[in-house]
Amino acid sequence: MITIKLLGGAKKALSTDKLEFDKDNSTISELLDFLQTQISKNTRVLDVKNILVAVNGIDSSTLDGFETKIKDGDTVSIIPVIHGGSQRIQFKIFNNNVNLLEIKRIDDPIGFLDDLRTKYTDLVIQGIRPCFVLSSDHAKKIIAISLAARKDGIMLSNKIETDILMRFACTKQISDAIQKVGLQRKQDFILIVIGRKQSLNKLVDELRTHLKSNLISIKNSTFLKKEFKISKKQLEAVTSNTPLEDLLVEKAAILFR
Repeated sequence: MITIKLLGGAKKALSTDKLEFDKDNSTISELLDFLQTQISKNTRVLDVKNILVAVNGIDSSTLDGFETKIKDGDTVSIIPVIHGGSQRIQFKIFNNNVNLLEIKRIDDPIGFLDDLRTKYTDLVIQGIRPCFVLSSDHAKKIIAISLAARKDGIMLSNKIETDILMRFACTKQISDAIQKVGLQRKQDFILIVIGRKQSLNKLVDELRTHLKSNLISIKNSTFLKKEFKISKKQLEAVTSNTPLEDLLVEKAAILFR
């Protein structure tokens, strides 16, 4: 029997947090077809274009995507990702509201971050150097890994914002993560904020003059391949449309305390 764990909007769509699927050696695509048959006409639709699917904790995009084979005893987690916005990227993971913002260069970004955390104590706030964020989808998947780790009690640190930092850096050492992807003086940075929508909107309004409109526009694939020692051979071995993203996510996902 294959166990299906449903999170966030998927849980609401199917009115349960867990289902069982008895077709051994099926694909994720077939499992998703099964889920669609379980949804009542009076409930919301499960948008398969905006979900992350993990097999035994591993993002399916790092395997064979929706053609990944699943077998008896596997656990498949369905994680909806809802997004939108203009000057910011907004989405939901496990019913957590997440915003990505790009902040224009500030003389003292660390002090800036500390001030925001002091003022908005109900929000998770972390800053990442833009060169370590390949795309919005890359960011979404890394944050989803950290939120899943928090949910399962297996974070790399006792703070979710530190776990996020370490997974973008693909290291279990906090000091290495800070040195590698942490903020630097007089440089732009990506701000990751998680929490209640009301507080998020208030923070975004406050930061409006600091925001860049061309969010995550840097072309940094060459930098990331060199930084994480990802070879052409490794990329060619990944059968997906986003091999670099998938390898970076895999590196982040296999980190354990």
